[in-house]
Amino acid sequence: MKEITVDSNPSEALLKELGVANWPTWEKEVSTFPWEFVTTETALILEGECEMTPADGGPSTTFKAGDLVVFPLGYKGTWEVKKALKKQFKHGNGNIVKCFFNRMKIWSNCLKSMMK
Repeated sequence: MKEITVDSNPSEALLKELGVANWPTWEKEVSTFPWEFVTTETALILEGECEMTPADGGPSTTFKAGDLVVFPLGYKGTWEVKKALKKQFKHGNGNIVKCFFNRMKIWSNCLKSMMK
């Protein structure tokens, strides 16, 4: 299984290049639940702390506020949200419907920021 990657110190230039400011947000309370990524998801963790344990029994990955995380398409595992989570995210590859709606939200956010 592909591994989650974590950049614990992403540069402002990288975040700007990725367009993170216009990505939608998602929040989750402290909880534990299974998940399968049907897209490749890139996320900037704004708040909280989590641990992901892969379904294949491999080593877990921990990430926290300030981290840029890439969850690969097809990754199956269990989220353990240790501190309430807030993230900005972008879907790529994989499930076309999920990617489409994510892109629509990003474009909407871009338009809103241009009209301010």
